[in-house]
Amino acid sequence: MENNLNNNYLFRAIETYPYQLEEAVEALNYALAYEPNNVKALCLMAKVQYEQLSNYELAKEYYNLAIASDMYNPDIYPDYIRLLTNNGDYAEAEKLIDFALEFKGTKKANVLLALASLLEATKAYEKAETVLEEAKIIALNNEFINYVDAEIARVVKKRKTAHNKNQVKEPAEKTEDKPKTSWFQNRLNNLL
Repeated sequence: MENNLNNNYLFRAIETYPYQLEEAVEALNYALAYEPNNVKALCLMAKVQYEQLSNYELAKEYYNLAIASDMYNPDIYPDYIRLLTNNGDYAEAEKLIDFALEFKGTKKANVLLALASLLEATKAYEKAETVLEEAKIIALNNEFINYVDAEIARVVKKRKTAHNKNQVKEPAEKTEDKPKTSWFQNRLNNLL
């Protein structure tokens, strides 16, 4: 009976997030009270903490609890990697990516998308493009492929912008330096 009740609360939280936050958080609290190690509930609570409340540290704790509960649950890693990337924890994100790509059942296309975000954040645009192309190849639905195409277009645009900024500009021809006059001198000259 408890497991069904826990699942009902979890389903209610999933259904109401992010549109009815108060109900989602209430349902998550009940779900976690019945089963404190429920990976789905922990991950959703982490998303609430990070995306809605900007509480990075607490979100990270919830993800770590989820990993401690079931480190081979593939639902944890893509969102956790994005959280770490968005907050500049690049080394930790890279370790999670390496681990997540090793075990069976991982949503590899989603993890590769998170890796591309990490590479983009570190300004490795060419590598990000390559990883996005690889994610597109292993994707299993058109919506994901269309999303990846848009990501590739954005990364290409950023790469071109960064490339243009890195090019050395030719020095402009020197113009004859006119003696600078103050606004007061200009005003006096106009009056005369």
